[in-house]
Amino acid sequence: MNDFIPELEPTPIFKSKSCQWLVKLVAFKLTYMPIVLTLLVAYMVDYFYAVATLLISYLVTGIVRSYMRNNSIPKKQQEYSYSDKAIAAWFLYRTYCFGEQR
Repeated sequence: MNDFIPELEPTPIFKSKSCQWLVKLVAFKLTYMPIVLTLLVAYMVDYFYAVATLLISYLVTGIVRSYMRNNSIPKKQQEYSYSDKAIAAWFLYRTYCFGEQR
């Protein structure tokens, strides 16, 4: 009955504007890049290629998202579900913006 996973570290919140913008940019790309690519291919090429682009881009985005999640979030906290913004914050905290947390 005790299925609670203790949270060891909170999701990082950055104080510098550059890191905040990077988190928003990476989260936007993780969320909307398959749709943007699909619309671009549908406009420029053909709808058949757009559907193929949508499927492949969802697959690639999922792989990138799981890579970022598995390499940045602490192992004991990976059972929690995180949004794209939280995954981007953890990843940038571990790689680029380390030490600039509030």
